[in-house]
Amino acid sequence: MVYVIALSEKELDRIDMDLRLKQSFTKTVAAESLPSGSEPQITLLVKRSSAAGQAPLVWLGVVRQPRGEKVAAVDSRVNMELLRECPVSVSLQAIEKKLPSSVRNVILAASGREFTILDDVASEALLSALSQHNEKLRQLLDFLGEAAEPERLDPLGRAEDASWQEQLEAARLAMAAVGIPPARLAAWRRPADIHAPVLAGLIAEPYEPSLLDYDMHHFFDGDDVFQSMGPPYVGGALGSTFRCDIQVFEHLGRRIEIANVNASPVEARLGTDLILYHELTQSFVLVQYKRLPHEAGNRWIRVDKKLLSQLDRLERVAALSRPAGLPHEWRLGPDPCFVKLSYWPLTETINPGPSPGMYLPVPYVRLLLEDDVTRGPNGGRLLGYPQIDRYLTNTEFTTLIKNGLVGTVGTTIEELAAIGAQRAEEDKMSVVLAVERATGPLRETVKERHKRNHAQGYDKALANRLRRQRRYAPMPGQQTFPEA
Repeated sequence: MVYVIALSEKELDRIDMDLRLKQSFTKTVAAESLPSGSEPQITLLVKRSSAAGQAPLVWLGVVRQPRGEKVAAVDSRVNMELLRECPVSVSLQAIEKKLPSSVRNVILAASGREFTILDDVASEALLSALSQHNEKLRQLLDFLGEAAEPERLDPLGRAEDASWQEQLEAARLAMAAVGIPPARLAAWRRPADIHAPVLAGLIAEPYEPSLLDYDMHHFFDGDDVFQSMGPPYVGGALGSTFRCDIQVFEHLGRRIEIANVNASPVEARLGTDLILYHELTQSFVLVQYKRLPHEAGNRWIRVDKKLLSQLDRLERVAALSRPAGLPHEWRLGPDPCFVKLSYWPLTETINPGPSPGMYLPVPYVRLLLEDDVTRGPNGGRLLGYPQIDRYLTNTEFTTLIKNGLVGTVGTTIEELAAIGAQRAEEDKMSVVLAVERATGPLRETVKERHKRNHAQGYDKALANRLRRQRRYAPMPGQQTFPEA
């Protein structure tokens, strides 16, 4: 089934900035109008017209939860995700001749109604007609069709799925900290190679830089962060040879380049690291993930020699930071390395934000391990929700990162490359390296970064400025196409 949402020109203008910023749209509808099935649906957002068929298609997306979220006795909230601007000029009337006569009137009538659910026959006819209308539109519909229902992970049954789950979480956290919608990461298929990084399974989007695979031996060699790596690693025994997959995301003048590095077989990996680097301030934070049991009453881990050794290694990484010499280099403390005790409920939704859990600075973990609060019944040490009262949540942690209040001081890109390589190969970690950049004419200073995070409506004003500059062309990272 295809959902068709028709809004007036005035309403579309009013929410235009929100659509561009969030790349999602929420609509409250009568619950009884929604289908009983759970299959994701492609959704079309059109400009409502009083004349049948005179309805330009303006946005396309997917609804992954067709029943929505119940918000009242008779209403449900339906969320349209992966929102993409229509790449060509097309209306329902323009494809009328491509529609079978049996469904033509039903489809054209949708332009005058606020919300319509087309049956399977009409849906198939509409999508076929749109695909025939223009090649770029067909590519976008193919992408949304694939992205609508990504493969589910089985972390309890497959070691590679547990590792991929952690890597996806690290990438989501990096994007959330930069302010880029992370829904793009849900367009995913299981890689054929179980040892491959999770980004190897990302479904390519028609209008953004393609997924790149490189050899890690030339990591960060050149002006661009990931530009001058060698050819991709293919086959052979993992170990001293890296497998690195790269994805670039841009949104409202901000850019994040994510390198997903695996250097050991999945069975030998000891966990996942996120290293998030802010280029302008030469600062990074490192988050090492430790998996908690998913059971609500059992969310703690035992402290063993392996964890203690990992804390030692994190402290050596933290020692690379130097004292602050400028106002923008001041941090709340000298602790750039964190342990995240994280868990994933078995009922995980398709596109969650960062996973639930607690962020703990390494020196704080040391203090906890010296206190009676973490002492177990047999003299061992335990870390988790029953033992720890104070910790940082996802919101608190990402806020600190956005404002530059945590992280190293004066860390070069070469040092970052060495840390990433060492963590991936010697420490047997799967590493997600994310570099935050501001690009083009909107390249921001430290002061502008602070303003972006604190000025109400700043992103909306920025989006409006970009829209005016491009005369309503797509946002950065998208390509402009001529009318069909």
